Amino acid sequence: MSSGNRDEELRRKLQDALDSDIRTRNYKLKAEVIDGEAQVTGIMDTLSEKEQVNQIASSVGGIKRVENGVSISTDGSITDGDVLFEVTEELNADPEVNLRHVGAQSVKGNVFLVGTVGGAEEEKAAIRAASRARGVKSVVSQLKINTDNYDLDDLGQIFHHQVNNAGRVLKK
Repeated sequence: MSSGNRDEELRRKLQDALDSDIRTRNYKLKAEVIDGEAQVTGIMDTLSEKEQVNQIASSVGGIKRVENGVSISTDGSITDGDVLFEVTEELNADPEVNLRHVGAQSVKGNVFLVGTVGGAEEEKAAIRAASRARGVKSVVSQLKINTDNYDLDDLGQIFHHQVNNAGRVLKK
């Protein structure tokens, strides 16, 4: 089979996968394949939906690489305050994320997660939750993972830990 015919077959398979998947079918995304490398373009509402495109394209056998050219856009204008509100709602709705430990800031749709989490799984859950919010273009984790085995809900323990760390820094 010639390279052009193979690319057209892959393009058709990818387009069918995008058009039939419940997560992407309503967006009318466009797939192209050149030399086994796929490019998907279109507009979606959230970062998590855009990331689904990579999973779908990667599941099509024969595609070497995926260039995800999908843009994120919402109906009407959305401010950083709106983004932050939606991110906070998503974080609060996720049972794996403790909102008492995780905060967020939004700069032009780029969300920065801050705070301390109990482990890598909570960090991943926070990133997934933030990416589900409308208007989020990227998520940057600045979360610290608690490796000191203190209870994140015990404010006295956190205070004493921070004071002890500050003392160590001053002694150097």
